[in-house]
Amino acid sequence: QWLRNPGPHREKRTLFGDMVCFLFITPLATVSGWLCLRGAVDHLHFSSRLEAVGLIALTVALFTIYLFWTLVSFRYHCRLYNEWRRTNQRVILLIPKSANIPSNQQSLLGLPSVKRNSKETVV
Repeated sequence: QWLRNPGPHREKRTLFGDMVCFLFITPLATVSGWLCLRGAVDHLHFSSRLEAVGLIALTVALFTIYLFWTLVSFRYHCRLYNEWRRTNQRVILLIPKSANIPSNQQSLLGLPSVKRNSKETVV
């Protein structure tokens, strides 16, 4: 239900955009990190150590930025979801039918007839 109607249209667009970015950036960050580390290993064996250290620093920076973006994005969407859950609660209090009172007398007493809706929580 939250994905169908999370609130303003902007929040839907942000969630969709972040999901696309996550699916696109994750493989790119993985491949880039692996290539940087392979290059660092090759430079350690065959060339200068300074270039290897630079590639290792680039890998650390890449994964730090990726993890920071992932955590901030995840936290933002969790906060939106929790706010939505707090403000969009539908609860119906069900009053059990008494064995002594027929259903037609319950309506005379002002007890509402209970119709269940799939969007409502039964308590």
